[in-house]
Amino acid sequence: MAQQDWFEKDFYAILGVSKDADAAAIKKAYRKLARTHHPDKNPGDAAAEQKFKDIGEANSVLSDPKQREEYDAVRQMAHGGARFTAGGHGGAGGFDDIFSAFGGGGGGSRVRFDTGGGSPYGGGGEDINDLLAQMFGGAAGGARGGQAGYAGYGAPRGPRKGADVQATTTLPFRDAVEGSTVTLRTAEGRTINARIPAGVKDGQKIRLRGKGQPGEPGAAAGDLMLTVSVEKHPVFGRDGDNLTIELPVTFAEAALGATVAVPTLDGSSVKVRIAPGTPSGRVLRLKGRGVPGKSAAGDLLAKVQVIVPEALSDKAREAVEVLQAEADGFDPRAELADRARA
Repeated sequence: MAQQDWFEKDFYAILGVSKDADAAAIKKAYRKLARTHHPDKNPGDAAAEQKFKDIGEANSVLSDPKQREEYDAVRQMAHGGARFTAGGHGGAGGFDDIFSAFGGGGGGSRVRFDTGGGSPYGGGGEDINDLLAQMFGGAAGGARGGQAGYAGYGAPRGPRKGADVQATTTLPFRDAVEGSTVTLRTAEGRTINARIPAGVKDGQKIRLRGKGQPGEPGAAAGDLMLTVSVEKHPVFGRDGDNLTIELPVTFAEAALGATVAVPTLDGSSVKVRIAPGTPSGRVLRLKGRGVPGKSAAGDLLAKVQVIVPEALSDKAREAVEVLQAEADGFDPRAELADRARA
């Protein structure tokens, strides 16, 4: 975005934040407004689309500390925050007086800004960086020859890199584990295809280089900082690079031992041996069935849950009563009570 647009656009008002808002407040306001005015939620609404573009422009400047500093300085001058003596008038002049002094020989002529694609010094237009450099100590000839920037007070600068852009996306659990490609739409209406690596975590930030705002001619584009949210899975959980699952088994399987099938994230299943006397809560480890990693995949951790039947037939009740009689005198809580008294 051309810096001359900064004189007319109040980015703080566009995002609905105060001028001393911190980066977190700006980010929060941008995300809320972007969700509300996104073109996908307002198809055919030209006003919402323009609003979406405006908040994107505002965020790209205010989220970049260097651009925000320059923007604040320019806006301050535009509202009379900086006062100078314009030659020939004998007193303190306002912002218009400053530019009239650079308007070419006469009193009170207005400065015109070049918005074309050619040289900012040809065709009669004045480049804003050139004018600001003259105000802050850069000689007119030196500013033109070196394309002095405002921030450097007359020091030469190269083409400015594009601003970084913040964005969010939500992935299904499986796509986050296995990796995926998502399509994003920027505030300016550009479409960006972004590859999400396998194993991305909920809340993780990914830097996509060169996917941000375009830079000035000859400069690189900015980066896209993408925050990923991962949806919950109805069966699987995650612990680092390991996947987790609750594995229900019957009382008989836990007591007598059994071989049972454990589902995996790819839709297949793996047979696992339940040892006789396996208690509820024991974790069985299935090597290499977890989240893919750079060197090796994590494991699948199956936590045994012994399921107690809610209703028993007469025959099953008799069998349990026999088991109870066989265990007469055994108190599984005795050690717990001893530890509690210690």
